[in-house]
Amino acid sequence: MTELPARRLLLVHAHPDDESINNGATMAKYAAEGAHVTLVTCTLGEEGEVIPADLAHLAPDREDLLGPHRIGELAAAMKELGVTDHRFLGGPGRYRDSGMMGAEQNERPGSFWSADLDEAAAHLVAVVREIRPQVLVTYDPDGGYGHPDHIQAHRVAQRAAELAAEPAFRRDLGEPHTIEKIYWNRVPRTVVEDRFRRLAETLDATPFTVAAVVADVPGVTDDERITTEIDGRPYVDRKAAAMRAHATQVDVTADGTVFALSNDLAQPLFDIEYYELVRGEPGSAREKDLFEGVNA
Repeated sequence: MTELPARRLLLVHAHPDDESINNGATMAKYAAEGAHVTLVTCTLGEEGEVIPADLAHLAPDREDLLGPHRIGELAAAMKELGVTDHRFLGGPGRYRDSGMMGAEQNERPGSFWSADLDEAAAHLVAVVREIRPQVLVTYDPDGGYGHPDHIQAHRVAQRAAELAAEPAFRRDLGEPHTIEKIYWNRVPRTVVEDRFRRLAETLDATPFTVAAVVADVPGVTDDERITTEIDGRPYVDRKAAAMRAHATQVDVTADGTVFALSNDLAQPLFDIEYYELVRGEPGSAREKDLFEGVNA
């Protein structure tokens, strides 16, 4: 890139759909405001369960074509969010979905969970040194809920941030760059509990019969760990549309307030997205902007 926008945001996610569920409103907001938003997805999500019956043939235990199909779903989701810069780590299909923790797919050759950390991180270093983001968003050390690919995405993102700033590391990948602020995806416990209470009162008005529980929401943490909240209410329709684009994985209600994954358990769709700042100085006591305090 010859000329970089003043604000540059990089997000690192494990599978297609993770970005829209976790950060869809945030991504739409910053893309609409002219920031350069880059999404790096680490796998194609080949091991996902398929919701629509007419697409069940794509599943890994049948035709095993879910990964290529999800490339198209992700492209459609990015169009809804206004994000034009999306890459797969190392190229599409370089790393395969590892399945849930303990599954035999964890150790399959080519699985993301079994990838060499520095080798995988080097692919991301090249992106960091090209885009030169001031802000990075990824998962917490547990990957939000313990999925091996989410944990590995966290490790790769953190390692890449370290290596990208190291002058002695792979100068063929570009000039060193230090990311000023790193955030982890989080949701405050009191907010999740409140939203599930409200969901219980209106569940009969949805297509779903059973609600998920607080523990099913990735990244739930104590309120005091939240440093930043992004008001995504003006962009929640775009977030809901992006989630709908991931039709093999997500079922969203017509009003865009509730969704379910393949387990058919209803969850609230969050229109305010929350983060924990783990590198950099907060711009205020409770930030409203990921770029607060950033040097343009």
